[in-house]
Amino acid sequence: MEEKIICNLDVMLAKRKMSLTELSEKMDITLANLSILKTGKAKAIKFSTLAKLCKILDCQPGDLLEYREE
Repeated sequence: MEEKIICNLDVMLAKRKMSLTELSEKMDITLANLSILKTGKAKAIKFSTLAKLCKILDCQPGDLLEYREE
């Protein structure tokens, strides 16, 4: 059984009616790097990046990240 951390960035973007491009501009992070995070291909995330995401999207880390056993 594989264990995974799922990134729900797309869900939070939809709730905030914000595009990935708009988030990229507000965070000053490349669209490519945010895309990797959004698609679940990221292997890690810095706490500083997570904090910035939470500030801009007005959410908690648990709103963005989810643990699943598969």
